[in-house]
Amino acid sequence: MEKYLSLSGNHSSNKRSLEGLSAFGSLEELILDNNLLGNDLVLPGLPRLHTLTLNKNQITDLECLLDHLAEVTPALEYLSLLGNVACPNELVSLEKDEEDYKRYRCFVLHKLPNLKFLDARKVTRQEREEALLRGSFMKVVKPKASSDRVTASPENHYTPLPAASRDLTHHRGVLGKCRYVYYGKNSEGNRFIRDDQL
Repeated sequence: MEKYLSLSGNHSSNKRSLEGLSAFGSLEELILDNNLLGNDLVLPGLPRLHTLTLNKNQITDLECLLDHLAEVTPALEYLSLLGNVACPNELVSLEKDEEDYKRYRCFVLHKLPNLKFLDARKVTRQEREEALLRGSFMKVVKPKASSDRVTASPENHYTPLPAASRDLTHHRGVLGKCRYVYYGKNSEGNRFIRDDQL
């Protein structure tokens, strides 16, 4: 019975390439790094699997993946998703920071509470407690791309100016005269200049 299997670097981008895993019911460690696996990843039931690495793939939907893993890998204790868009860190995107990664860890631990290691870091007691309290609120919600967006047109263009002043052909300016004359004697710009230097 095979307990360890590495399929790293096979560029297995379709579901059919993983169908054969169902023959490995006693599998305990599965390495699927550097493939083209995406959100359509489907693993068979692997009740003894405790280690799974999916580093450097094309996984973007974290919640879908975690729900699937909770169903098919009940004994999972070690999971690594580094190098995927679903795992927000500076390696994948410069827009992500440590706070994004902490929220990610909290959400993963909420979905998979039996994990002992996540992305090569041991799960701490504090992280586990945080996941119990706030894990469900750490889900990253992405705005859906809507095709019915209103495009900016001259009729819909926002301007803070009143309607009467928008038309440049009917512009009315005001010219006035002020009684105050500024000499600059007491201005901030002159505070380091002595009177004898003027």
